[in-house]
Amino acid sequence: MKHKYNWLAVVVGNSRLHWAWFKNLAFVETWDTHHLTIAVKPNFVPPLLLHKELIRQNLSSLPVYLASVVANQTKYWQNYFALSLITLKDIKLTNVYPTMGVDRALAVCGAIAVYQQACLVIDGGTALTFTGVDAGGKLVGGAILPGLRSQLLSLRQKTSALPEVKLPDSLPPRWALDTDTAIASGVLHTAISGIRGYIDDWLQQFPHSQIVFTGGDGQILWRFLVQQFPELSEQTAVDPNLVFEGVKLIYQQKNKE
Repeated sequence: MKHKYNWLAVVVGNSRLHWAWFKNLAFVETWDTHHLTIAVKPNFVPPLLLHKELIRQNLSSLPVYLASVVANQTKYWQNYFALSLITLKDIKLTNVYPTMGVDRALAVCGAIAVYQQACLVIDGGTALTFTGVDAGGKLVGGAILPGLRSQLLSLRQKTSALPEVKLPDSLPPRWALDTDTAIASGVLHTAISGIRGYIDDWLQQFPHSQIVFTGGDGQILWRFLVQQFPELSEQTAVDPNLVFEGVKLIYQQKNKE
């Protein structure tokens, strides 16, 4: 199979667009932008969304492989001339249910491709998701709850007296003596304990598997987890590009000779 050109992967998340620039099958750059507010023109991607090196090389009319969980954002791309829209039907994963997010499916397929074994993918984004898949590409199942920042924002929006709290750089003490720390403690310690519970249950079923953190808060979640439970460090990893590894598989499928 010959791969002769540059192309873009775009994954539309709930709050941002996640971009990857590939040359053949190799990553060149990744970056994030805000959601679109106007339709993409038929013949080029808006320069404001592109990495500066793409603009410098006059590469604004590249093939785009798009995976979206936001229907309104998908519509903005419908007239683009070189669009490949990725759906669940394109993904070689079995036991999938119809409403599963295409981003979750791509991430676990990417995990299998990278690690070559059963995987539990923990994605720390707007939602915190757990997605388990066996080594044969069969979806075992998963769970969804509000992400860390969504939980913090919800407290601020739904209460009159509680402040807006940002994620701290280190795991706060469990027993806090001020409101900001108490909020951070409640959200983070509950999340970390819950993650540990899902990992323990997963490893009972698949003891020889890889636990992979991804998403915008994946690194933070992993760091806090191994700070609290150092014994999990050897069987866990952080891979921010799992979903793009999944998109790359689709690219390969669609460009076979």
